[in-house]
Amino acid sequence: MKKLTLIMTVLVSLSSYSCHKTENSKTAEPEIDYSTVDIGKPVEATKPTELTNAEKGKGLVEKADCLSCHAVNSKLIGPSYHDVAGKYTTADRDVLASKIIEGGKGKWGDVPMTPHPTISKDEASLMVDYILSLKK
Repeated sequence: MKKLTLIMTVLVSLSSYSCHKTENSKTAEPEIDYSTVDIGKPVEATKPTELTNAEKGKGLVEKADCLSCHAVNSKLIGPSYHDVAGKYTTADRDVLASKIIEGGKGKWGDVPMTPHPTISKDEASLMVDYILSLKK
């Protein structure tokens, strides 16, 4: 029994000693000289692309209730945007912008266009720019 106790004591001591880390047993971290690392040329900041008037107008059309009566390619309640673009030119921009704001009747059938008094003249003009940009 004394022998067994002695053997166990030696084994526990050896086991404990082998698990103990010393400063010499640390894993060496590689040293990097960052002054010689080439990270390439600095990237120049670019300005965000400015939207065209037609793109701004498209966003306004999508936010308003226009698409409930108009579609790009087909007649719904009102004419398609392709039909409007085919009938009018940029010379009619102010007239069409006024129709968006004030509404209208008679040019495209019996159903009147609802007025949109909360849309500004500038916004309506941008919407017209979008519609006229769809000319085939």
